[in-house]
Formats: sequence, structure tokens, C-alpha cells
Amino acid sequence: MEGQPDTEPRNQDQMDSEKEHAEDEWKSWQRGQVRNTLHLVSAAAQWILLLACLIYLGIDSLQPSTVRSDKVLWTHIRYTGQSIKGVAVNLTAERGSIQIRNGSIMITCDGLYLVSLKGRIIFTDLEENLLKLTLWKTYKTTSEVLWEQTVRDSSNTVNLTTVLFLFDQNNVTLQTSSNVTIADLTFSLVLLGPFVCSV
Repeated sequence: MEGQPDTEPRNQDQMDSEKEHAEDEWKSWQRGQVRNTLHLVSAAAQWILLLACLIYLGIDSLQPSTVRSDKVLWTHIRYTGQSIKGVAVNLTAERGSIQIRNGSIMITCDGLYLVSLKGRIIFTDLEENLLKLTLWKTYKTTSEVLWEQTVRDSSNTVNLTTVLFLFDQNNVTLQTSSNVTIADLTFSLVLLGPFVCSV
């Protein structure tokens, strides 16, 4: 009977040790389940994304009404002259493959366009010392401002370099809010892609 009290604490220690071991195994199993669930969700998301890309590419390749052009579309304009308040500046292309009609740049392909605009504004009316130079996008009867800069007499330079997404059949024009002289204006528009051109 004297040996019995020694076995009880050992049994208790053994049971506590087994309980801790079982709890550690349970926690490890739960972490493994969470990890497996995250892997499963990640794999499912990747498959869904891959399927969406394949569907997009398939639909894009099945559209017969559009053709992709290998020709780079661009225009480069130099202009010095008078502008009339609220009337499109009469731009004409110096070089390039994008057409300009009645001062409007005619967009024939959807896509990203690199736009660069630099020049000087000379105020012809001494009372006027402020104007807004605006780049407009027109589609049929609706117009939208693409870019606008306020020019003051003290800082009369214009400098814009940006990327714009333009659509087929948009017309791009440049207008001023007062009668001024525009000097040494260079205006370039280059289609970067990806693009789809109308037939």
C-alpha cells in the first residue's frame, strides 16, 4: 500500500502529458486544415481567373467586325497662329498617319494614346491676362474635357505629357477661352496599343 501514492501522481502526470500531446495534435491538425482550405481557395481563384482570361480571348478573337492593324498610328503637329475664343484651333498635321479634318484629330482605333503638347501663349489683348486651354473629346453630339490648363500672363507656357484612352470615332480638338496667339506649339498623338480599329 505504501507504493500506491507514488503511482497516482505518475498516472496524473502521464494523463496530463497525453492530454497536452492530444491538444497539440488537435491544434496541428486544425492548422493543417486551415492551410489546406486556403490552398483550395487559392487554386479555385486561379482557375476562375484563367477561365475568365480564356473566355475574354475567345470572344475577342471571334469578333469579325474588327481588325487589328500592325501600322503605328500617330500624328505630329506644329502650329503658330491666332486662336479664336471658343473655336477649335485650326490644327493641320505636319506628319503622321492619323487624319486631321477641320482642326479635329480623327481617332479611328480604340486604345491608349500618348499625348504630348507644348507651346507658348501670347496675349494679344492687354486687358486679358488669363485663359483656359482645353483639350476636348467629341463623339457625335457629346463633348467631354480631356485636359484643361489655366494660363496666366506671368507663366505663359503650356506643357502636357499624358496617356489617354480614346475610342474609335472620337474627335480631339484644342480650344482657348480668349483670343490669343499660340506660338511654337507642338502636339503629338501616338497610339500605344492594344488597339482595335474599325474596318
